[in-house]
Amino acid sequence: MNTTIYDVAREAGVSMATVSRVVNGNPNVKPTTRKKVLEAIERLGYRPNAVARGLASKRTTTVGVIIPDISSIFFSELARGIEDIATMYKYNIILCNSDQNKDKEIHLINTLLEKQVDGIVFMGGEITDEHAEQFKRSPVPVVLAATLDSEKSFPSVNIDYTKAAEDVIQFLIDKGHERIGMLSGSLEDPINGYQKFAGYRNALEKNKIEFDEDLIVIGDYSYDSGIEAMDSFVELEKKPTAIFASNDEMALGVIHGIQDKGLHVPEDYEVVGFDNTRLATMVRPTLSTVVQPLYDIGAVSMRLLTKLMNKEEVSESTVTLPHRIESRDSTK
Repeated sequence: MNTTIYDVAREAGVSMATVSRVVNGNPNVKPTTRKKVLEAIERLGYRPNAVARGLASKRTTTVGVIIPDISSIFFSELARGIEDIATMYKYNIILCNSDQNKDKEIHLINTLLEKQVDGIVFMGGEITDEHAEQFKRSPVPVVLAATLDSEKSFPSVNIDYTKAAEDVIQFLIDKGHERIGMLSGSLEDPINGYQKFAGYRNALEKNKIEFDEDLIVIGDYSYDSGIEAMDSFVELEKKPTAIFASNDEMALGVIHGIQDKGLHVPEDYEVVGFDNTRLATMVRPTLSTVVQPLYDIGAVSMRLLTKLMNKEEVSESTVTLPHRIESRDSTK
């Protein structure tokens, strides 16, 4: 049978209230009594019941993290930042994989709330009206990481995706390119889709370059969609001379799609990705890309959540971290 707090109290010759004070770190316990209780805990192998403690304190020191794809290098780096800060502040993580499926995401939000989590970090994907309604009704704080809602009404941590994409296109224009292909995410996606596409358009307009919709291909963020995009680009009568992919995985597909056709990077096409995941240095030629501080986005999201859970002062609930372009061998 499991050892109970009653067993520890009897073994140590103290009250159950004293054992509870020792377990919860209450300083109002004599050192000799604390030592006696801790020795009894060690002898009996007692483990406090986290659920019972949570019911008593109305806190479980548990945080729910909803991740679109646990196998993704992008999201795993974000999750690592979250977990490190959670550990630092003595929170446990319940990690949920949503497959970026709206119905599953809504279900997971409800499940986490039923499990009495103290807060939720929601990663990636579109924030629909249904998501927003769930977040508004949540009795615990919710922080968005690497995504945001259209009204920016929920705490979030991101970079300026529109400016980052604009900087990439300007980087390529400064190299002499005017026909720049873009492999975008769905334009319904607030991050990889719409905001980056808006940055692409902004750069063209500032440089008085005419927009050509033939140069836009919509992908699904996968390696295969990068290869398929190059099939579309090479069939154009007026081909692009550079390709911007809105994540690194699609950019790798683009590079290999170019090479499969007997062409070369960067001699025939220059290629730029987005995120600076480990993939960027694994491919040959190495990939020029936007450096998005993935670990920091995760870490800052979790730190922001700890402040909200503990009702600490928060100077800014919409956090924008800096980005930069890392030029490697896929551009001249």
